[in-house]
Amino acid sequence: MYSLRSAAPRVARASLCTQYLHRNASLPSRAFSALPKRTLRQQVQSTLHPPSRLLFTRLYSSKSSADSLIEEIQDQYATARDEFEIAAEESEKKTVYAADDRAAARDELDKLKSMYEEALSGPDGEEIKGRVGQRIRELDNAVEAMEKSATED
Repeated sequence: MYSLRSAAPRVARASLCTQYLHRNASLPSRAFSALPKRTLRQQVQSTLHPPSRLLFTRLYSSKSSADSLIEEIQDQYATARDEFEIAAEESEKKTVYAADDRAAARDELDKLKSMYEEALSGPDGEEIKGRVGQRIRELDNAVEAMEKSATED
């Protein structure tokens, strides 16, 4: 195939590349390994904040103390919720195990409530209350309603 371009620009382009490679031949083959070990986040933070403020910044990937407490509370909530569902099913069927399952649901709920109250007394109490408080109250009301309906039968 015939090219409409003349040979001169191609030669000039090739010579520019050759000149660049010859000029930078002294660079190591792994130029990026010579870079300092600082991450981009550290470089940006050091330019945006004076060193005294760097001590108080938190990376977004790290968890706060409230996050770890909420995770523990959510695990206990899942256990209490499972026990409640089992107890509700057994109570509805009026099986022999219904009373024991209701007691197990109450025990797990009491553990959950004690964890929740302990977390509320900490420094992150308001955040914890806002994030999981409503679900705990709903589960507490559901367990009380289940126990009340079981005593009426």
